[in-house]
Amino acid sequence: METRELKYFVAVAEDLHFGRAARRLGMAQPPLSRAIGGLERRLGTLLLERGSRGLTLTGAGAVLLREARAVLDAVEAAERRTRRAAVAATGRPAVVLAAKAGASSELLAKLLDAYAAEPGAAAVDVVLCGPGEQSRYLHDGRADVALLHRPFDDTSGFDTEELRSEGQVVILPAGHPLGARPHVRLAEVTGLPDLPLPRWPRPDGTFPDGPGPRVRDHTQLTQLIVLGRACAVVPESGRTGLSENLTAVPVSDAPRVTTVIAWPPQLRSTAVAGLVRAATAL
Repeated sequence: METRELKYFVAVAEDLHFGRAARRLGMAQPPLSRAIGGLERRLGTLLLERGSRGLTLTGAGAVLLREARAVLDAVEAAERRTRRAAVAATGRPAVVLAAKAGASSELLAKLLDAYAAEPGAAAVDVVLCGPGEQSRYLHDGRADVALLHRPFDDTSGFDTEELRSEGQVVILPAGHPLGARPHVRLAEVTGLPDLPLPRWPRPDGTFPDGPGPRVRDHTQLTQLIVLGRACAVVPESGRTGLSENLTAVPVSDAPRVTTVIAWPPQLRSTAVAGLVRAATAL
C-alpha cells in the first residue's frame, strides 16, 4: 500500500462520503472512487459498505482506518523530526516538550530548571496544548516528549516514566456554599445546576452534548469559573496560584491522577534521555 492510498482511504472513512472526501483532498470524485475500489481488490475485502443511506465502515475498514492513521502519523513524524535534526546540526540542538496548558505548571518549571542546569543540556521548546492534544503531538512528530495524565490521556504506544500521583479538587468561585466544605463527592460536583462542568473539544473539533459551556483553553475556563458560570475538577496541583476569586475543595472519590513523562519508543535522542532522567530525579 502507498501512503497516497492511505490518505485517500482515511479521508473517505472519516467523511463517509466520496464527494466530501474528494473536495477535502482537492481532487475529482471518480479517481478517488477508483483508488478505493482498487485498494479493496488488492486486499481482497470490502472496506466500505455502499448503501442507499450512504457509506459505512466494515470491520476490516475500521481496522485499516486505525492502522492507516498510525502509519500516516509515523510518516509525518519522521519528516518533522528529520527536518529538526537537520536544523540542530547547524546549531544548538533542541527538544520539543508538549504539556497541557494550566496543568503541572510547578512540576514543569522545576523540570526545566533541573534539566537546564545539566552539562550539555539542549534547548527545550515548550508547546502548551489543549486537553488530550499532547498524545497527538507525540504521534505526529510535533513534540519529542510530553507530560501526560492518566487516566485522561492515552499513553498507549509510548514509553513512559511515572512522576507523581495526586488526588483531584474542584475549582469553584469564591463564596460558593461548597467552598466551605472540607471535601465533596464527585456526584455533588457533577450535579451542580448553577455551575456545570465545561465541555472541551474532541480531536475532530466538535463538542460533546451537555449543559456546560464550551471552552478551549485554561484562561477561558478560569474566567468562566470566576463569573460563576462553571466549575472544574482538576488535579490537586491545579490549586497552585489560584486567585482570591477562586477556591479549591478536595473531591474525595475522584480517581487519582498520575503524571507521566512519555516519548515514542523508536526515538533515539540524547536530549530526550537527559530530560527524562531529570524528570525522574525530581
